[in-house]
Amino acid sequence: MKSIHVLTFAAALLAFGTTGCNDKDFLDVPPRGALSDEQLNTPENADKQVIAAYSALANDGFTVPYTSLWPYGNLRSGDAYKGGGGIGDIEGFHFYETFTYNRTDVGNTDEVWFRLYVGIGRANDALRRLGAVTDAQMPNRNVRIAEARFLRGHFYFILKELFDRVPYLDENVPVDQYDQVSNVALTSQALWDKIADDFQFGAANLPATQGEVGRASQVAAKAYLAKVRLFQAYVQNETNHQVTSVDQAKLQEVLRLTNEIIGAGKHSLYTDFGNNFMSAFDNGSESVFAIQFSKDDGTPRGRINQGNKLNYPMNSEFGCCSFHQPSQNLVNAFKTDAQGLPLFTTFNTSSLTAPADFQTNTVDPRLDHTVAIPTHPWKYDPSFVFQRAWVRVPDVYGQFMSQKELVGPNDPAFQKLPPFMSSTKNWAVIRYADVLLWKAEALIELGRPAEALPIINQIRQRAQSSTSLLKQSNGQATSNYRIGQYPAGVWTQQYAREALRWERRLEFAMEGSRFFDLVRWGIAADYLNEYFRVEKTRRSYLQNANFTRGRDEYLPIPLNQINFSKGLYQQNPGW
Repeated sequence: MKSIHVLTFAAALLAFGTTGCNDKDFLDVPPRGALSDEQLNTPENADKQVIAAYSALANDGFTVPYTSLWPYGNLRSGDAYKGGGGIGDIEGFHFYETFTYNRTDVGNTDEVWFRLYVGIGRANDALRRLGAVTDAQMPNRNVRIAEARFLRGHFYFILKELFDRVPYLDENVPVDQYDQVSNVALTSQALWDKIADDFQFGAANLPATQGEVGRASQVAAKAYLAKVRLFQAYVQNETNHQVTSVDQAKLQEVLRLTNEIIGAGKHSLYTDFGNNFMSAFDNGSESVFAIQFSKDDGTPRGRINQGNKLNYPMNSEFGCCSFHQPSQNLVNAFKTDAQGLPLFTTFNTSSLTAPADFQTNTVDPRLDHTVAIPTHPWKYDPSFVFQRAWVRVPDVYGQFMSQKELVGPNDPAFQKLPPFMSSTKNWAVIRYADVLLWKAEALIELGRPAEALPIINQIRQRAQSSTSLLKQSNGQATSNYRIGQYPAGVWTQQYAREALRWERRLEFAMEGSRFFDLVRWGIAADYLNEYFRVEKTRRSYLQNANFTRGRDEYLPIPLNQINFSKGLYQQNPGW
């Protein structure tokens, strides 16, 4: 309704202007009252500002999807093709996927930087106002401070994994001095410590359980702190981003935190993997921290997920726009051997393409939870079968589409935003499977792989049990599922490391994390250039794709931001 009022007012002014009146004094209206900044420093307004910071979690859009991070974490990892109408359809995402033509002046990069700092700005404003009231005035003040710091840590974590070196601005830096803080004032490790401090404060001051769904809890803060320490453990050379060592003390902290989370008993794996991706199970046992959405909330279109609305198929029930398509390499990675174990070295020598391929080969059940495949049911509805014709340009990007972030047209969370689609289904930032695999990774890198084996097998056991939703209309299994447990006899540290990394890929495929895993492990360049070597034979648009070691691990600092700082910001290596 607000936009209608604005347009009507503008039209009225235009009509008034055409009458020939030259007296503009009517525009000078003295204000009837004004509030100073200090007058806003009340418990009520401080509380509202924390809510505004929560709101920034989902203030992304289809050109800057920092909720699900799919252009940054999936397109750049070999798990997904851009999709859409061709390489010129949001060409910034094409630059991300192929690396070769990425530039410092890509608008999508500048916008995601800007929007994440808007979120930080809201958290900082809330912290300033919370600092101006007392505990006596606001008994829950310390909890709200912890929430604001948790949110600030979230935004900084995304900036850190996207850009590496960014200016650190907290509530004590005046807004008019923002352009005086360099992006290299802190070392990479010092910046990680700043981010960790916010989650450490949250772990010490947030309640175990929040009265309102969606607010950060103590467990969520501990989990995010464990994630920070895990990333920080892989120490990178600051001149070329190469991993030079693995910090054992940081891994011990990861182990301590994940043990505390597991021991608290507040979270568990869903019995079915697919429950993580259905709106009916939002905020359930596996959800450690999730971004909330809503509809029918008194606003014109609700608080829906804007960042994933390009990703629906091009069929009559949806309509647009066929972005974010799983790669052939990813689909092939779900193949299993006679024991139901991954084909680490041979998975990509042949491809699963024809319907019969999914019966003559055995696959991990997580494939059909993750990928929309022609002739297979869409999102567990046997009467709603995915077709190749639903893909916008299959000759360019192949025949597969993503499913995890989407819902069916009859889902209560579904909402049309013509010409786009979206939903109010939660987006999980951290789920309990993350916590388990972080613990397993820490154990493996600490030289204790035997202790990691039952954890990884627990994840695989859940996948093995997740086939009841994967049925055709005749009741038969959609694909030929076979998944087994890793035997202890082969479980060396090297094998365990490979298994852990494979497990993270399959468990979190298309959830926006893969590229950042490759970078923190220090294997991005070799992995992606091997991916491109084969994928160029399948997708002609990738002919010039190439990952440059020491440059492409991070996005460039946007040129607009360097100009804003009057040259104070330093560009990332290689750019």
